Amino acid sequence: MAKTKQKKGSTDRQVAMVFDLNKCIGCQTCSVACKTLWTNEDSTDYQWWCTVNTQPGQGHPRDYETMGGGYRDGVPQPGRLAKRSEWGGGWDFNYDEVFYGGKGRSTFLQHVGEEPEWGPNWDEDQGAGEYPNAYYFYLPRLCNHCTKPACVDACPRDAMYKRSEDGIVLRDETRCRGYQFCAEACPYEKIYFNFMRNVSQQCIMCFPRVEQNVAPACARQCPGRAVWFGMLDDHEGPVAQLVNKWKVALPLHPEYGTEANIFYIPPVGPARLSEDLSFDEETPRIPREYLEGLFGPKVNAALDTLTTEMAKTKNGRKSKLMDTLVAYWWKDMFKPYDRDPAEIKWK
Repeated sequence: MAKTKQKKGSTDRQVAMVFDLNKCIGCQTCSVACKTLWTNEDSTDYQWWCTVNTQPGQGHPRDYETMGGGYRDGVPQPGRLAKRSEWGGGWDFNYDEVFYGGKGRSTFLQHVGEEPEWGPNWDEDQGAGEYPNAYYFYLPRLCNHCTKPACVDACPRDAMYKRSEDGIVLRDETRCRGYQFCAEACPYEKIYFNFMRNVSQQCIMCFPRVEQNVAPACARQCPGRAVWFGMLDDHEGPVAQLVNKWKVALPLHPEYGTEANIFYIPPVGPARLSEDLSFDEETPRIPREYLEGLFGPKVNAALDTLTTEMAKTKNGRKSKLMDTLVAYWWKDMFKPYDRDPAEIKWK
């Protein structure tokens, strides 16, 4: 898997992704696209390199935000490994009994073995708040391919590295010895362990596709056009404009200090309802304090920009930001990574 390794601490370019949380419908197409493409070998049944979880929620693995890792003021912070039960998933089911045992009318599909305690979407759609102002939104998560990846610094075998040509974080599995220091160091808990092969594994940003100018599967397969992909130094591209020009795309938990390169357009949410069930346009349904806890204080300026630009379009004025977010033509979301994978002769 190894290609051009990074000189410690720098890359020539950095690839990034932007998810619009106002458009994500939690359909799981991105997570299934990743799952079917990359985690179909032994001991990867519980691995979901891309997950879409409900917020507010405990996430995947359960309560990952309390497990430590990352940096504080440039100093590495101790972290802990998630337990297998905190990941959940990878369960066995009574397929043979239901489908081949002649009991299809008298039994039903159910898991076998230990009673599960958690899974990738255990608290899906639960959210928070009270009627009539309950709220939730969906949050896709994958390896952030950080500018300062704690996993790379933590690996004593130099198995983890960033490619200089695009900043993608990869692993040389021939060097990995399964110490899992990388998983302890990752504050987003997005590194899994293959217990059969004794190696850690994580999202590889579909680098074989990227090398052929094809966008990653999670981005390309999104039916809601909620994902943009491109280089941060492509100043005319939508990713750089959303992140650096309009500053409406923010990393998750910037306080972790890894400078994540997966960015999110924060959710505006529907209008809050007053006691008489009239619309309250002044008080946000999703508390700003909660969003600050996820995306930091810059979320307030991002939301203000979004609501201002939305108001422009409501009044019949043009907004380049809104045109970008609507995404009229899907190829504009990925250029130059808009090649059709079906035309490639994969090795």
